[in-house]
Amino acid sequence: MSEKEYAIRPNKTELKREIKVLNQLGKELIELPASSLKKVPLSETMYQAIKDGQRFQRGALQRQLRRIASLMSHEDVEAIQLELSRQKQPSKQQTAEMHQLEQWRDRLLGGDDKLLTELIDQYPVVDRQHIRQLVRNAGIEKKKKKPPKSYRLLYKYLSEIKRQTPDEDESPSDTVNSTA
Repeated sequence: MSEKEYAIRPNKTELKREIKVLNQLGKELIELPASSLKKVPLSETMYQAIKDGQRFQRGALQRQLRRIASLMSHEDVEAIQLELSRQKQPSKQQTAEMHQLEQWRDRLLGGDDKLLTELIDQYPVVDRQHIRQLVRNAGIEKKKKKPPKSYRLLYKYLSEIKRQTPDEDESPSDTVNSTA
């Protein structure tokens, strides 16, 4: 007697995981602004479903997300995920730059004259006297428990310096990472 061949069906847990990923992808697509959504490779049906989903709330939105997840089977999911991650990338870079500026500000407020010298060497537009004045005023504001106006102005000034100067191979950020 020959062996019976059984149909191999997918694992129920795996299916639920895949549906959850597709739902999350649908949520991300719905939250995108129109300009970013146009850059994502989508069929016209999917694009319209996402535009409709942006108008819905609560229960209608949940039904629309399930519809979008079912439409995903006709889409190139990897290309969509790649485009979404590409669009998120600049924000990660901006976050890293923001953290670097905060570290510079904190080190300057801590009295790190070595960093100030490195900043002056790296960025020719730095005004040493202005930075020292902002640091001094920030210290006074902290002692008197006043609003941190100079603290914020120092961050803003460091941000302007970084934006005005084109990137080079070696910067004080290398020093920040090694000493922090």
